[in-house]
Amino acid sequence: MASKPIYRVVFHNQGEVWELYAREIFQSELWGFIEVETFVFEDASKLVVDPSSEKLRRTFEGVQRSYIPLNAIVRIDEVEREGTPKATKAEGKVAEFPRSISFPPRDDS
Repeated sequence: MASKPIYRVVFHNQGEVWELYAREIFQSELWGFIEVETFVFEDASKLVVDPSSEKLRRTFEGVQRSYIPLNAIVRIDEVEREGTPKATKAEGKVAEFPRSISFPPRDDS
């Protein structure tokens, strides 16, 4: 049986670009969000620790599920193995492509 896939999720968060690794990703029932579960971090007992990776580990410690807005997502890749999570300052001027907002139909029953 093949092991569960690992996904690299890259998204914008408060002026930074965060890169995380997770085992499960779903389209959320909350309209406009992606659910990310089962975060994967490197072994904390390593001798060399990356400060940005440690920041993300502390941020998501104890988090069972995170909801990320669709417009914040840069990309999602299925990868062979986890890498080092990163939080880097967003360089340059990056703007979301403008799009019209449409809401799902309401259930008026």
